[in-house]
Amino acid sequence: MGKEFASAAARWCHLSGMPAKPEIVAICDVSEDVRSWFKANIPSIRLSTGDYREMLADRDVEAVYCAVPHNLHEQLYCDIIRAGKHLLGEKPFGIDKNANDAIMSCISEHPGVFVRCSSESPFFPAMQRLGQMIENKSFGQIIEVNSGFLHSSDLNTAKAINWKRMIKFNGEYGCLGDLGMHPCHMPFKAGWYPKNVRAILSNIVRERPGKDGKMVPCETWDNGTLLCETLDPVSGELFPMTIKTQRIAPGETNTWYFEVKGMRGCGRWSSRNPRRLEILEYSGGLQAWQQIDMGWEAAYPGITGGIFEFGFTDCIQQMWAAFIYELMEGKPKSRFAGCVTPDEVAYSHRLFTASLKSQCEGTTVEIGDRN
Repeated sequence: MGKEFASAAARWCHLSGMPAKPEIVAICDVSEDVRSWFKANIPSIRLSTGDYREMLADRDVEAVYCAVPHNLHEQLYCDIIRAGKHLLGEKPFGIDKNANDAIMSCISEHPGVFVRCSSESPFFPAMQRLGQMIENKSFGQIIEVNSGFLHSSDLNTAKAINWKRMIKFNGEYGCLGDLGMHPCHMPFKAGWYPKNVRAILSNIVRERPGKDGKMVPCETWDNGTLLCETLDPVSGELFPMTIKTQRIAPGETNTWYFEVKGMRGCGRWSSRNPRRLEILEYSGGLQAWQQIDMGWEAAYPGITGGIFEFGFTDCIQQMWAAFIYELMEGKPKSRFAGCVTPDEVAYSHRLFTASLKSQCEGTTVEIGDRN
């Protein structure tokens, strides 16, 4: 993902009217091979190091993108914030709720540091359109919401184990911590915060080959389905919301989906067909879904014509545009054109912690009010 950001920054001229331009001046990785790629492709780099403290001591560094395993989030994120560097961090902002609480405390102690979390899916044009429909109250009273992220790479049982299947690196959340912020992003921006959760978590592949070829235990959850009772702040009514995260999803390849059903309208989108937005508008009479093929209609304008396709690399650049725009302007361009906030991440930890308890006890667990 660091390379994706490097690519997005290199073609920043693609965007129009941005208040600032990122310049990558430092790279930190324990692998010299990784650092060599950045040095070969980004001439603006002046510091290449395997020690992140050296990078944080560099006065030229104003902001940091940090992508490391979950067990390192608390230490590195807090060190970045204490160094006075703005931060875009990867989810889940801490291996567990205690780690996230420590990060949140550090953020509150350094109000001059701008901190956001990485998550890309709402920046697809169809998702932006759905966000506008939520803003315009086009759905009426909400009937239900379904949001998920389906990832198929772990279907192969011969695939070697990685750190995401080890509790000491990934944490007990398993797939929830690794994937869960993606399907939570859009609902949380809409103000749809679950009040309780009934979770069903699955450890499907219990062993995988280790580095020496011998089978070792897979300790974390492969798949999770969360059924949540959620309050609509507009109507004041409760509705069911499902949040699904799957590392084993036959036939899927990093599939995001989002669906809203309401009394006046419905909308749904899936990255399996990223251009396709489906909408149902109801005012009495026939109920029929219409299909709209979205063009390049991004939150942050660019040089691409509206009739052309929008892709994942555009999505990454839009997310970074959102980070830089809000950093410079002091507020997001619009509610659904902003990155995940620390408060939104903190609520995801409350949800995921309650989900672990729900799975353990086989019960519905209360999460409580957002505040």
